[in-house]
Amino acid sequence: MRQLDVAAAVVGDEAPARKKQHSVAGRLLDTKRPWRRVIKAVLTAFVLIVTPAVILFGSHTSAPPIWISAANVFRRGGGSAPARSYDKLLNGLLADGFDKESCYSRYQSAMYRRNAGRKPSVYLVTKLRQQEALQNRCGPGTVAYSNALEQLKSGKISGIGSQECKYLVSISYQGVGNRILATASAFMYALLTNRVLLIDPSNEMDELFCEPFPNTTWLLPPEFPLTSYTNFSQDTVQSYSNMLRNKVLMKADVDDVPAAQLPVFTYIHLHHDATQDDNLFFCDEDQRLLRNIPWLVMRTDSYIVPGLFLDTGFREELTRLFPELDTVFHHLGRYLFHPSNHVWGLITRYYDAYLASAQQRVGIQVRVFGSESNSPALLEQITMCTQKRGLLPELHTEVEKSIVRAASQKSKAVLVTSLKSWYPEKLKSMYWEHAVATGEAAVSVNQPSHEEFQHYGAKSHDTKAWAEIYLLSLTDTLVTTAWSTFGYVAQGLGGIRPWVLYKPENNSVVPDPPCGQDFSLDPCFHQPPFYDCRLKHWAGTGKIVPQVKHCIDRAWGLKLVPTSTQK
Repeated sequence: MRQLDVAAAVVGDEAPARKKQHSVAGRLLDTKRPWRRVIKAVLTAFVLIVTPAVILFGSHTSAPPIWISAANVFRRGGGSAPARSYDKLLNGLLADGFDKESCYSRYQSAMYRRNAGRKPSVYLVTKLRQQEALQNRCGPGTVAYSNALEQLKSGKISGIGSQECKYLVSISYQGVGNRILATASAFMYALLTNRVLLIDPSNEMDELFCEPFPNTTWLLPPEFPLTSYTNFSQDTVQSYSNMLRNKVLMKADVDDVPAAQLPVFTYIHLHHDATQDDNLFFCDEDQRLLRNIPWLVMRTDSYIVPGLFLDTGFREELTRLFPELDTVFHHLGRYLFHPSNHVWGLITRYYDAYLASAQQRVGIQVRVFGSESNSPALLEQITMCTQKRGLLPELHTEVEKSIVRAASQKSKAVLVTSLKSWYPEKLKSMYWEHAVATGEAAVSVNQPSHEEFQHYGAKSHDTKAWAEIYLLSLTDTLVTTAWSTFGYVAQGLGGIRPWVLYKPENNSVVPDPPCGQDFSLDPCFHQPPFYDCRLKHWAGTGKIVPQVKHCIDRAWGLKLVPTSTQK
């Protein structure tokens, strides 16, 4: 089947030649010319079509089909995306003036989306342009940045550095989904606190994504003096919680501390094992203390934006930036994360071959955690969810019904992303071996790749993961797995409220109901603080402010509530 898919993809690239041959044959038949010329034309078309397929049938490889296709290397014009008007700047969200060839996806991505997405507020657009100007004034290669590095090396705040230029360094680690959510969170915090965002370039951050800011870089240069920053942890002496514990920082005199007495940098530990002291980061009083420290280094593998709404100092600004609160990641994700040219080639080639011509595209993201074996219960949960919710047609079980076919069929392309090949192969067999109950839909099931296990830090693995996340975001409807950051990113980029497969208490029993539609586009903050900063004691943070409540897929997590449904 894989070799057939490759042949189909390559033959698809010969469509212009095939169309030309067919039109020639048609003219010959219409004018009733000699049959010899007709046969010659048909044979010529046959050779042009079949030859590439024959060559590919002779190759033997276990690589997934579209990743190895060389016939359609890269289409600068955007492949076969629909020829319709589109707004390449996404209602002003993106800045104009980038070199198009350095990042094709930035201005081409809108062509591939049937859902144009939500419109950003004028205030958000203004703040983004201001942030870009700040990144240019204070970023790598500027005098201000050189002075700030000198301060960091000396360990003292002096008059050398400009107080306008403060910095946030975001550490890159974990899987692609976690990295994207963590980076978006860091950018949101930088936007709120007027800091320059610099990204740790490890884990292929420079190869997966284009630069988001014009005329500067968001990548932390190699001469950064804190050489061990990627190893910072809870035990790091310079962590914010340890500085409080050791009285290096004192909240009692938060508004009276001279700048010269503040540390030049502090480490913010918001990893999933963060303690209550680490999570004081989300309190007003602590933010007032942090705002004058020139350098912050942040570690998180979560989407922390819902936690920022717990800070009264940020809440008003966040609400002004995002009148539709559940669009925070939708806007930040489309602004920041543009696939690099290599990844964009993978995306567009797969889209053109398997998704472009379908009348409806359904994305199914199957996340298998750890070393779980193939689960018939999970497969049943997927089919129950998609069929009962009308995302996929139900099937006939009687063999004789397979001959029933509606006069006009709708085509559905199902994109399944999973480390395992078992789930899409089972779905593919179901829709091949049985007719749909109504006869009104032709269903194709496709899977770009299957790695079987997650390979952290492997370049090819991360490249495919990012391409598949983006492909999911181009679908019309989406089914995701509970707790999965992979699915969170796809739903946010696509502006889709997904159907979430509930996590079963017993892996052998299908939950009832099998899935539910999320109330929000925004990702879930998996490990929020459980502390009321005002009352200074433990609290369920899902009920403190109306802007956030607990997630549909993680009872203790927090996510942003659509403005229209807030109480």
